[in-house]
Amino acid sequence: MAKEIDALVVGLLCLDIIPEIKTGGRSMADLLAPGKLVDVGAAVMGTGGAASNTGLALHRLGFDVNIVGKVGDDVFGGVTVDLLKRQGTGLVDSMIVSKGEGSSYSIIIDPPGIDRMILHDPAANNTFRSDEVPDEAIASARLLHFGYPPLMRRFYENNGEELKSLFRRAHAMGVATSLDMARPDPDGPSGKIDWVRYCETVLPDVDVFLPSADEILFMIDRPTFDALQAEAGDANPAALMDIATIRAIADRLLAMGTAMVGLKLGDQGFYLKTTADPDRLAAMGRLAPNASAWLNKELISPCRLVEVAGTIGAGDCTIAGFLGSLLKGLGADESVSMATAVGGASVEARDASSGVTPWSTIATRLATGWAQRASRAVPASWRKTSAGNFQP
Repeated sequence: MAKEIDALVVGLLCLDIIPEIKTGGRSMADLLAPGKLVDVGAAVMGTGGAASNTGLALHRLGFDVNIVGKVGDDVFGGVTVDLLKRQGTGLVDSMIVSKGEGSSYSIIIDPPGIDRMILHDPAANNTFRSDEVPDEAIASARLLHFGYPPLMRRFYENNGEELKSLFRRAHAMGVATSLDMARPDPDGPSGKIDWVRYCETVLPDVDVFLPSADEILFMIDRPTFDALQAEAGDANPAALMDIATIRAIADRLLAMGTAMVGLKLGDQGFYLKTTADPDRLAAMGRLAPNASAWLNKELISPCRLVEVAGTIGAGDCTIAGFLGSLLKGLGADESVSMATAVGGASVEARDASSGVTPWSTIATRLATGWAQRASRAVPASWRKTSAGNFQP
């Protein structure tokens, strides 16, 4: 029997290569025009993808974590595993290294003032199977978190049956489940998936669903997404969503069977809505929260005021703050505060998670009045909570 841990973090894993872009432009198309030479600085190299980003953020916060991803036995795979090993012992005890396969990498173009572009090769992530995650590793955890199935072929095929199988194994062992998504490639195979049917298949076995608002809107209401994207241009369409749109997304997802929905709103903050069914909360196994602090909640936590160095992994770190709060037994109000706090800390560094500091440090920043940005997502009629968030 493996030692008991807080979280098993599974999913897409890659090597991130992030060149320093010194100047922005009017748009990404302007910056990367054909034939143009773009002067860049030194590149940061680190591990990326949901497994690494959320897993390392939880580790930096002080939680006991095991990260499970799949790499090949090539140079990129060796670098990926070595970088994770340097972060702490035991992080990669269940890592999958596949002989003869290539390893995933991303080249991240993240200029100031422009939403980032990612050039990504999924490589071994496309052959990752749920049965490669050992039962022993699952049973040792209180929580199993999975990230980015739209970028992993076996996990987006067949209406998510591979992912459903993994989550059902976890629930059979009393382990809670959480899920993060990624926007499918509209021109690739994942863009042709019936994502409404996918969510209907998977979400009854997901306790905590944590997608970005824009990516899940792409999946379940493409016409509304396309209209918002046309209006937003190169910006994130989540910035244009009003509370009616945000609430409608959450209500639809809760009706599909998940216990709580946390929507990342980009620079507008983090939105939470939870089930009104106490039995659904009680079904969260070892992570079942106190019903009085979690039942039928609706909250928005605006982003923290920080000096932004890079936004890579901010959403994954926001998730780590939220899941860490659940692991600590905090209430909904405190949990959404910690979500935006950890996300805020993460963007103070160029890479995905090195800006995340221990839990006590971030909690002290919150306790001493860490200021928040104004958020267009907060209706004027909503009132401020004791933790500095907003609710109806």
